Amino acid sequence: QEQLVESGGGLVQAGDSLRLSCAASRRAFTKNSMAWFRQAPGKERELVSAIRTWGGDIMYSDSVKGRFTISRDDRQNMLYLQMNNLKTEDTAVYYCAASNDLNLRYIPGYEDWGQGTQVTVSS
Repeated sequence: QEQLVESGGGLVQAGDSLRLSCAASRRAFTKNSMAWFRQAPGKERELVSAIRTWGGDIMYSDSVKGRFTISRDDRQNMLYLQMNNLKTEDTAVYYCAASNDLNLRYIPGYEDWGQGTQVTVSS
């Protein structure tokens, strides 16, 4: 289990923006794929966005496409999730994860996880 530490969550109003950060160990950061997941109370963990380390392929779930942007800083070993126009349904614990699999959507491949950061969006 490699080290991943999320930060940046908080309580905001609908329509606001937040940027989540994930500080990763070098070993985690150089795995093939990194991603953001979220889990709302009573719901399954959902893949929100992922980015391939080599080649830069990116995916977004339909629920966040056009509002969220994933990015990475290779010099700082940081992964980010810029979240704009937040909605109440975005309320969840957000997790950073890393995978050696090249398929961004292959969820079992994500073996390294952070502890999560809470995002709460009020109406």
